[in-house]
Amino acid sequence: MVNHSASENYFNFFGLSPQFQVNLPELDRAYLAVQKEVHPDRHVRGSDSEQRLAMQMTTLANTAYQTLKNPIQRGLYLCKLHGIDAQLETNTAMPAAFLLQQIAWRESLEEHEDDLAALAALSEEVHLSYQTTLTQLTIAIDQSANYAQAAELIRGLLFIDKFVVELDDATANLT
Repeated sequence: MVNHSASENYFNFFGLSPQFQVNLPELDRAYLAVQKEVHPDRHVRGSDSEQRLAMQMTTLANTAYQTLKNPIQRGLYLCKLHGIDAQLETNTAMPAAFLLQQIAWRESLEEHEDDLAALAALSEEVHLSYQTTLTQLTIAIDQSANYAQAAELIRGLLFIDKFVVELDDATANLT
């Protein structure tokens, strides 16, 4: 079995550079390669400690993979690696322009909850904002190493992500 250390960071665990911009197919390949090596089924004839280690490594691989695959979780993880706590539970302060945009989206959702075309247009606008924020997050982390700004952007992504769910639900109710 590969001697991966549970103390390694998730990027090292998969042999990836610790950056926000992750090559997802490369992550998938690395995950499958690790899973192939550490999966408990490969170690059924091993000692109890080898089986336990295989189970721990499989759990670590799954957690690491899910964290790095999700952009919000990946951003939070990178911030944490660099000593920045995004304080998601306690810090809800956002720039005024962002909050005004959120209010406008909510009002538009309420006004057009029965209009599929209007909801589709709103969805396009929200998804564009999400992608723009991801680009800003990539710059903040990979180019500027500004993890405090990254934490603020991640908090914004969480707001947008929550709104996307509400918007998708409203759209689903019309179809």
